[in-house]
Amino acid sequence: MDKLNGKVALITGASRGIGRSIALRLAQEGAWIAVHYKNRQHEAEAVVQEITREGGKAFPIGADLQTVDGIRSFFSELDEELLKHTGHNRIDILVNNAGIGQILTLEDMTEQSYDEVMSLNVKAPLFVTKQALPHLNDGGRIINISSFVTRVASPSVFAYSVTKGAINTMTLALAKQLGGRGITVNAILPGIIDTEMNAGTLQHADGQRYAAGLSIFNRWGEPDDVAAIASFLASSDSRWVTGQLIDASGGSHL
Repeated sequence: MDKLNGKVALITGASRGIGRSIALRLAQEGAWIAVHYKNRQHEAEAVVQEITREGGKAFPIGADLQTVDGIRSFFSELDEELLKHTGHNRIDILVNNAGIGQILTLEDMTEQSYDEVMSLNVKAPLFVTKQALPHLNDGGRIINISSFVTRVASPSVFAYSVTKGAINTMTLALAKQLGGRGITVNAILPGIIDTEMNAGTLQHADGQRYAAGLSIFNRWGEPDDVAAIASFLASSDSRWVTGQLIDASGGSHL
């Protein structure tokens, strides 16, 4: 499949989990992939190696996205890498995936834990998007990774839920703002996915039964389930879809 041939995709947090699967899927479909990582350089390089081994095109790029200065430095380096690899500094697809999970109730939340999850899950994608817009081609795609906790009350992940609600609102505002440029903006809302974030739940039989039982398909999600949706949203097939919050929880809590 080459439906993304000639496109360039920046995927934040692409060294593992959902980001990794999206990187692999979009690369299979012909896109150049900028594989962002924070600390997991070896894992990011492994993703690049897997992509290139299958005939795809990718490069790793590391950055801490918690500060605006760090994001500016990231885009300066990205410019150089894009010019070196593609001959230009334009992108077509931005996937805001980087973030952290946080299992804390309101009672257990501290100012420090709140600031951390807000910085990584809200400030980072907001300012990454702001910096990306001058580089994003008209007719491009922005895909934000949110969560089904924005439609299901989840007090055990209180602040995390708040951050994903912010992502949903950002998605709607950006979709309206960028429609004139033909840029679509959508969010994917995964349920429980088999990633490091949910390893604590899925390592025990009780947790596995709970996770599987949420979905009408009686299983938990896999990263590829989310990547398949991202593939659609990244392609021209999704040209008439924008400002949407797409549930990817396998029918959890219907």
